Amino acid sequence: MKTKNFLNIIFILLLVSIISCNQKSERTIVDPDEEVKGVVHAELTDAPLVPPRIPNKSNTKVIVNLEIIEKEMRLADGVDYTFWTFGGSVPGKFIRVRQGDLVEFHLHNHPDNLLPHNIDLHAVTGPGGGAEASLIAPGKSAQFSFRALNQGLYVYHCATAPVGMHIANGMYGLILVEPLEGLPPVDHEFYVMQSEFYTSGNYGDRGHQDFDMQKAFDERPDYVVMNGSVGANTGENAMMVQVGETVRLFLGNGGPNLVSSFHAIGEIFDKVYVEGGTLINHDVQTTLIPAGGSAIVEFKCEVPGTLHLVDHSIFRAFNKGAIAQIKVVGDENHQVFTGLEKEEVYLPEGTAIQKISKKTEPSDAVMIELSHEERMEAGEKLYKQNCLACHMDHGKGIPGTFPPLVNSDFLQARADKGIGIVLEGLQGEITVNGEKYNNIMPAVSLSDDQVASILTYIHNNFDNGGGLVKAADVKAWREQK
Repeated sequence: MKTKNFLNIIFILLLVSIISCNQKSERTIVDPDEEVKGVVHAELTDAPLVPPRIPNKSNTKVIVNLEIIEKEMRLADGVDYTFWTFGGSVPGKFIRVRQGDLVEFHLHNHPDNLLPHNIDLHAVTGPGGGAEASLIAPGKSAQFSFRALNQGLYVYHCATAPVGMHIANGMYGLILVEPLEGLPPVDHEFYVMQSEFYTSGNYGDRGHQDFDMQKAFDERPDYVVMNGSVGANTGENAMMVQVGETVRLFLGNGGPNLVSSFHAIGEIFDKVYVEGGTLINHDVQTTLIPAGGSAIVEFKCEVPGTLHLVDHSIFRAFNKGAIAQIKVVGDENHQVFTGLEKEEVYLPEGTAIQKISKKTEPSDAVMIELSHEERMEAGEKLYKQNCLACHMDHGKGIPGTFPPLVNSDFLQARADKGIGIVLEGLQGEITVNGEKYNNIMPAVSLSDDQVASILTYIHNNFDNGGGLVKAADVKAWREQK
């Protein structure tokens, strides 16, 4: 028996060795002494767009011009931040070359900038990934060249001290080194990069926000976003594809601290280029992307709907901004997914319809009404306990999933100021501010006083006409029901 097990182990080891040798023999080795032919100027793109592949049949010299720009831009609605950028956007420009190409890199530091910067490209074999050759003051340019020896998707970032601060302010992007013949064709390619921001204020605090070094030390980001800001590619800015089309996502994680658990809600990755390299995995639900790392994923869109691209460390997605969307349009395919077929009452505890118990005050109790200020203070706490998970602390909801409460025409049109929604729940399709939503809001077990406070907060804090909702209003609504 022991001899048989020993032989099995030897066989497995030999098999693994043979597979490993075969994999190694398939790697393309670039001869750096081989001449390149011709010159092309790289086409650079902002996320989520990806430039086309270089059509030349042989390796060539690729000239890249990249400008560093420090500028104030939107981080979230009502929130501005001074970003340090490669090319004027966050993430930086997408760069596309081929294995074996000679890259002539020109880095320019805009004269209006305040700080020196450089660039470390993980695709570079050389000191600092180019950082030592490219440290420049405002108003200066640097040039260096490198041979793209290794195939893969690589992060680039600023490496000027303090390195973490430069990265945290937006200085990162992706460079693709694809095979000379190019990657297999797909219908769409998109560029998505996750990163964190550490701000002086909390998430959603309005106005200009500065970088907070202590939060960065403690790895406590206020924002975790896709493509540089909250909602950069959601709603009207979502990526668009058709049913039946294939999609390739070039994914990066600028960090500077967190690892991303990247997941597409409603899809399975047919193919994953693990860590952006040449190792391919299949049928993957969620793939890890380390800080300063990447991945390439591919899938085919079989049914219409909205795909939510998220970090499945899920509070980052729904509470800090780590979400992007792909809208898939076209005909339904009920052979793949039917949608809701039937809904019926489920009564595991008897034949009566179950209802959440309501905290009503005794009819003979003396009702003491709170002031407007007291209602707002109590309402804010109640909102965070009961509503924040779906409607967010800024009241803007989640596009395509949970409707906004900010300046809500649906809420303002209700004569009951929303009392009935809180007490009885809401189900079915509704239209809020011109957008359709179809979800379920369960009834919430709150007292008359609590309902009055939470609705007073929503009407005043989220620009719904203001006013004071009284506990007596809630009690009257219950009694008429």
